[in-house]
Amino acid sequence: MTALIVNGRPLDFRMDPQVPLLWALREGANLTGTKYGCGAGDCGACTVLADGAALKSCQISLAQAEGRRITTIEGLADNGGHPVQQALLAEQAVQCGFCTGGIVLAAAALLAATPAPTDAEIRAAIDNLCRCGTYPRIIRAIRRLAPAPVAPVASPTDPNERTTP
Repeated sequence: MTALIVNGRPLDFRMDPQVPLLWALREGANLTGTKYGCGAGDCGACTVLADGAALKSCQISLAQAEGRRITTIEGLADNGGHPVQQALLAEQAVQCGFCTGGIVLAAAALLAATPAPTDAEIRAAIDNLCRCGTYPRIIRAIRRLAPAPVAPVASPTDPNERTTP
């Protein structure tokens, strides 16, 4: 038996420990928001959070996940209320929805680790395949959640004007 914390609940899986975590979640825990896309870790449809980090669940066995805290799209927020989900909707970045769960989780992990990511950091972290091609909208949605950069304090225009620290 393999023990995990899934979406905040302790679960014991009576499955072959070598089965991919993806199938344990889908078949053993009936958490079908984690999608099977390619089985090679290339598409990101199976992305979950493992101890807060984005992980392709098709690439890790149930045994390798033992003892970790796993968050699936079902456990991220109630009723689509996570800020990443709301931003994706606002930017109309959700079309067919197949890749959405993985993208939401990858973006949530990115923003938790890097609250104000650059576009290059967003592209590197969101390596999920979106067959609908909404990448520019996905980037805008994630940018929407990053705090605005603080503008540098301008120096006085009058050379005789003094400021006190």
